Amino acid sequence: MHPKQDRGSVGIVVPQTLRFDAPLTLQCQRTLPFFELVIETYGTLNADKSNAILVCHALSGSHHAAGYHSATDKKPGWWDVFIGPGKPMDTDKFFVVCLNNIGSCYGSTGPTSTNPDTGKPYGADFPLVTVKDWVKTQAMLADRLGVDVWHAVVGGSMGGMQALQWSIDYPTRLKRCVVIASTPKLSAQNIAFNEVARQSILSDPDFCAGRYLEYGKTPKRGLILARMVGHITYLTDEAMRVKFGRDLKTGQLNFNFDVEFEVESYLRYQGERFSERFDANTYLLMTKALDYFDPAQPFLAQARTPTDNDDGSDTHTTEQRALTQALSGTQCRFFIVSFTTDWRFTPSRSQEIVDALLASHKAVSYLNVDAPYGHDSFLFDIPLYRRALANFLTN
Repeated sequence: MHPKQDRGSVGIVVPQTLRFDAPLTLQCQRTLPFFELVIETYGTLNADKSNAILVCHALSGSHHAAGYHSATDKKPGWWDVFIGPGKPMDTDKFFVVCLNNIGSCYGSTGPTSTNPDTGKPYGADFPLVTVKDWVKTQAMLADRLGVDVWHAVVGGSMGGMQALQWSIDYPTRLKRCVVIASTPKLSAQNIAFNEVARQSILSDPDFCAGRYLEYGKTPKRGLILARMVGHITYLTDEAMRVKFGRDLKTGQLNFNFDVEFEVESYLRYQGERFSERFDANTYLLMTKALDYFDPAQPFLAQARTPTDNDDGSDTHTTEQRALTQALSGTQCRFFIVSFTTDWRFTPSRSQEIVDALLASHKAVSYLNVDAPYGHDSFLFDIPLYRRALANFLTN
């Protein structure tokens, strides 16, 4: 049976583009005169609109989370293993919505869109967006769909940050919050990785100060390098050892700077594919949104106590108190998932969220999954992970 006809597949899906004509003021204090969101929906919204699940995508993700766009598609949407009949986000029970965030490059308003003031692509003129901005537009989408309360808001990695922000900004509009392979804020190391990726793009001669589309160019080399750096952080040393080891592509050393090791070939292939489908300005915006995410930051000042030391030794305790305060107004149930081999967002970062929720006396379940796939584990169909997610969404 063709996978598009499989009982577990949502089959062929058609994206929708929704236009919002009200001006949107962003956290950076700039305003978009209007914006568009591209979405996909799976399943049927019930009469009282109580069965809707919002799926939030990660850095390079899109609205295409499940199913196929045509009969010739070789691969389904990026989370197809979890969305469909009989899957954790069971489309026989739930109405699942996934959107492409503003600032991205898959059809929603972003750097590749036309700037109404100039008639040219926004490019580098597109404003910086934040996780709060995304959640704000997602709430506007919920209004458009007539969904007052989400059955659940679910996301992995950067999508998990959006789910967490939802619980803070709109506490009465979701019953469940699922935060997978995520973090309450980026570490200095993660910000550093993002900066290396950004500099690889900014230093590409074809970047043209972000106006490359006007000149018919693409900063391909910068995008390839950015993706190669990022991809290394998504995998584990053990996974790379098992998959590649020190295997040579041709079986012998060539004594030059061409591709020799299999891992080099893999990284270049991943970078090349990425450069053909993603936009450089979008990559810059998305990584900055990651860096800026810190819902506890507004509570830092009031979280400090007279006994805190001035030498910074109490920083972690103060930050944890601030996160507890940030989450104190939440009203939904939480499911936090981490993966043992994820060194981009380690289990200890998920534990920070869990500890803050427990300190705020919130209902939270936590699962640390033993998986060999590193940060990308959240995309894989791991039996324990699958069962736990299905149970949380259903029970």
